[in-house]
Amino acid sequence: MALAGEVTHPERLEGRDLTFQSDGTAINAYLVRPREAGSYPGIIVIHEAWGVIEHIRDIARRFANLGYIALAPDLYTRVGAPKTNDPMNVVLSRMMALPDAQLVRDLDQAANLLAAQPGMTGRIGCVGFCMGGRTTLLYACSSNRLNAAIDCWGGGITADSAPPSEQRPTPIVDLVGRLCCPLYAVCGEEDANPSPAQVEVLRKRLQDAGKTFTIDMFKNAGHAFFADYRPSYREKAAFELWPKMGAFFANHLKGAK
Repeated sequence: MALAGEVTHPERLEGRDLTFQSDGTAINAYLVRPREAGSYPGIIVIHEAWGVIEHIRDIARRFANLGYIALAPDLYTRVGAPKTNDPMNVVLSRMMALPDAQLVRDLDQAANLLAAQPGMTGRIGCVGFCMGGRTTLLYACSSNRLNAAIDCWGGGITADSAPPSEQRPTPIVDLVGRLCCPLYAVCGEEDANPSPAQVEVLRKRLQDAGKTFTIDMFKNAGHAFFADYRPSYREKAAFELWPKMGAFFANHLKGAK
């Protein structure tokens, strides 16, 4: 199987597992960066519903291979990540056990960890997939730490798709007036969550708020089309997406300050 952005010389990267403190809990994370000395921006990579599995670690390596210090925090550290063979009700229960306010605080500490890395330029991007896409958009609308954000098919962003709850009190589309950075939102036209109609709600909210954004709707692709370990993988769409993500981050993280 061909992989978009595949790392062909892993020896050029150095990665390690570590922890960082957030509200008294040691949050697990995977950090990877180029071995070559230099100045690099940072990217937070937010996992899908199954946590920091090998696919997410590999995506972090792919971004490090482009010249970034990449950090993949395990946002399930407090509750335990579901297993890839768990039924969906178990997966959803773990996801819904993560309060939005706590996610934002944990990601602020992840940003602090990135900012403290040797050779870090100070500019930070964030990219997330599925639940990580939603969390990326939540974070970009709840903090001022990011210089760029990529939301890949983050679902549950409207009140009709995710009714407000104690853990998730405010639909994400109601927060976009506070978006702190340029946004690249990636969707598949065959996706049901977010559906094309929900994506249009997001587009209108972003337009009304005067935000800098691009929404990219991929044809012949549905949810999780970049996840090469899942049946949802669409090679053609994945190879189209990867250079677009790279160009977006290069423009906003490596371009003119």
